[in-house]
Amino acid sequence: MTKLFKKRFSELAEQLEAVAAAKTSSANPVTGSASIYVDQNALLNWKVKAKTLLINTCGEPSHHLTSFIAAERSTGYGTNYDILKKLRAVFLAVQEDFEGGYLNSLRNLVQAEVFSNELEQAEELLGRGYATAAAVIAGVVLETALRDLCTAHGIEHGSLNKMNDDLARANAYNATQKKRITALAGTRNSAAHGKPEEFTTAEVKGMIDDVERFLAMALQ
Repeated sequence: MTKLFKKRFSELAEQLEAVAAAKTSSANPVTGSASIYVDQNALLNWKVKAKTLLINTCGEPSHHLTSFIAAERSTGYGTNYDILKKLRAVFLAVQEDFEGGYLNSLRNLVQAEVFSNELEQAEELLGRGYATAAAVIAGVVLETALRDLCTAHGIEHGSLNKMNDDLARANAYNATQKKRITALAGTRNSAAHGKPEEFTTAEVKGMIDDVERFLAMALQ
């Protein structure tokens, strides 16, 4: 997926330059002086595709997308070529951050915070005697982390055990880690199917600890 996004950034950067290269000069209807314009439909076509890419790579509440939207707005007596230049500056900044791995690092920090809160909830439930609920929550965190790891390695999502097999095959982690995840998946499945007799409170505590350790490895 990372390679696909990188390719898309390059494609859209080239398309933007093509739109800019086709600029024309004509009289500004307000000032009467000669001004530079680009094809409005071509610019709109590019903006739609670029905004979709920014949403997919940065997220909707990101500063990058907010800056892009702000750059779309017309100010004063400027032309759509002036808007294009502002959009280009934002887009190239996002492309640089993405290719440098900074966007991925930010997403990992946010994801780590979410996972931490979920595991704290699991610990709290376990402490109150709700081992089954705690195991289910820890299992959801584990499965979500595996999905993210599959995306990073270009692997299709599937069941927890299938993703575990595929990731180990892709050398995302070693055989020992794969074996431990298989055991964790067993506990998660038992909890999800309402079979508390198949695991102990101590095993759930170990599950939460193991998931936390796995996250530290997966999100580094």
